[in-house]
Amino acid sequence: MTNHTLIMEFLLMRFTESWMLLRLHAAFFSLIYLVATMENVLIMLLTILDQRLHTPMYFFLRHLSFLDLCLISATVPKSILNSITFTDSISFLGCVLQLFLVVLLAGSEIGILTAMSYDRYVAICRPLHYEAVMGKRACVQMMAVSWFNGGALGILYSAGTFSPNFCGTNKIHRFFCDVPALLQLTCSKEHATINVSVSIGICYAFSCLVCIVVSYVYIFSTVLIIPSRQNQSKAFSTCLPHLIVVSAFLVTGAVAYLKPVSDVPSLLDLLVSMFYSVVPPTLNPIIYCLRNKNIESALGKVLWNVRNT
Repeated sequence: MTNHTLIMEFLLMRFTESWMLLRLHAAFFSLIYLVATMENVLIMLLTILDQRLHTPMYFFLRHLSFLDLCLISATVPKSILNSITFTDSISFLGCVLQLFLVVLLAGSEIGILTAMSYDRYVAICRPLHYEAVMGKRACVQMMAVSWFNGGALGILYSAGTFSPNFCGTNKIHRFFCDVPALLQLTCSKEHATINVSVSIGICYAFSCLVCIVVSYVYIFSTVLIIPSRQNQSKAFSTCLPHLIVVSAFLVTGAVAYLKPVSDVPSLLDLLVSMFYSVVPPTLNPIIYCLRNKNIESALGKVLWNVRNT
């Protein structure tokens, strides 16, 4: 007979048992969180304050920064707090909320990245129709659809993960509540509900990937026939950061979800879960702002105004 356990809390996996190393972990994660917060808040402020950045491209970039800030805030502060207090626990409801937020934000982010690829397609392949196609209403609608899809996936994944009964241990082999690690704790080996949810999520991610790939096939086809080398370079410079961000986000997410979770805790499981939930929100602002003259100009303008006040 299966021993069902009423779990009131879960225990997250810690990086080390050493008190000193946990303090170092808390300091390191605090530094990463501070940097990611400053980067993403800076991009949001610049794209709001500078009138020259009130374009569809920077509208989506602003919302991408907001999603990145929320994504890293859903996981890292709890890990920092646990390291400082030398505890591993997270309440059952806290775990449900954390899983829901991570899936919602990740699902919304891939939708925003798809919208950004479409924006680049229209700007480069149909420049004469850009203002008509990428109007404010269209941008808001694409953003709303991204959030709706992310929220729907968050509900499906949360319901599918927490509907089965849990047996035995309550230790999660990740530093935050994630689907693969939680399924290891359920009594049943058959997970019909979550399998359907994951299938829907895969179809959603794959359809977004197809849209992105098709957009860039048209973009590169158009760019390569541009006679001016300078214009080619300018077009590529606006597309390459987006391609890097999309690739990093999809690859790290695929590795995290497709890699089997071992029964024995391992450092690799921790690093995999950390990589796709911490690294993209930290690096995305750097990738997008590197050699972006509009962002650099807006930042210089803000700094100049602050210095002269």
